[in-house]
Amino acid sequence: MLRTCAGALALMGAAAYANAADYPSQPITVVVPYSAGGGADNAARIIAQGMGEASGQSVVIENKGGASGSIGAAAVARAAPDGYTVLFDASAFAINPVLRKLPYDARKDFIPVSQAVSVPNILVVAPNSPFTSLPDVLKAAKQSPGKYTFASYGPGSLAQMAAELLKKDADIDLVHIPYKGGAPAIVDVMGGQVDMYFANAASSLNYVAGNKLRALAVSSAKRMPELPEVPTVTEAGIKNFDVVEWNGFFLPAGTPPDVVAKLQALIQKTLARADTKEKLAKLGLTPVGSSSAAFAAFVEAEQSRWADVVRANNITAN
Repeated sequence: MLRTCAGALALMGAAAYANAADYPSQPITVVVPYSAGGGADNAARIIAQGMGEASGQSVVIENKGGASGSIGAAAVARAAPDGYTVLFDASAFAINPVLRKLPYDARKDFIPVSQAVSVPNILVVAPNSPFTSLPDVLKAAKQSPGKYTFASYGPGSLAQMAAELLKKDADIDLVHIPYKGGAPAIVDVMGGQVDMYFANAASSLNYVAGNKLRALAVSSAKRMPELPEVPTVTEAGIKNFDVVEWNGFFLPAGTPPDVVAKLQALIQKTLARADTKEKLAKLGLTPVGSSSAAFAAFVEAEQSRWADVVRANNITAN
């Protein structure tokens, strides 16, 4: 009996390595845990197209929004660790563990594969908003605490974190209105139902260019090349403000190392393509393409950073 079990295990191991050697030999599903049309979704679709062309296999996007990305992440954590179900998450991946009870362990149930891109957030308002600058917002919020609202693509999202930091540093009171993704948040900001939004550049640049949103400030330490006339939050009066979103790929824990390495190489190859770079640049996205080890260290640092911010500012998931 023991000899039979050992033989079966050996065959299973041999099959796994054979599958790893052929990876990818079937379509890959990339789960984006946010709504279609948002920043993460826009970035994922560009990269998925390049990955499909580079690998010869279909790379399909599946949106599973809700709970600031944790619903989609949970689905990937439960998926077979074979490299064919991949998570494309955002900065919220590093924030969620300190905000809410999760059906997975962010540190133990995933393998970071590669940071794909980084991108600033843009503080936007409706084109007919009375606010034409960040100082306008700060002045109005000082005069009427709790009157003005800001959107986010979910509690714990970087859009919320950026606004919470602004509230703290500027000593103002704004009301948080969370959404299930960036697309519905943008719709309500454009319509004036919400006053402002630290939108991911990938989901908002086209609207700014089309005068459907007005950009007041960018969250990064430096101005965006795509919006050279828009000041940073720091330039607008809030010292040392630097918040940058990221997106990256994760696999379920237990995925064979060879598969992780092959997916990492495919992502890096895709991000090095001139056409991919050009498409990402139009959305304000900077390609990264880090190694699995480098991305794991980066995510760990992000988890520590945002845990400190959440606790210091008494931020909750509600």
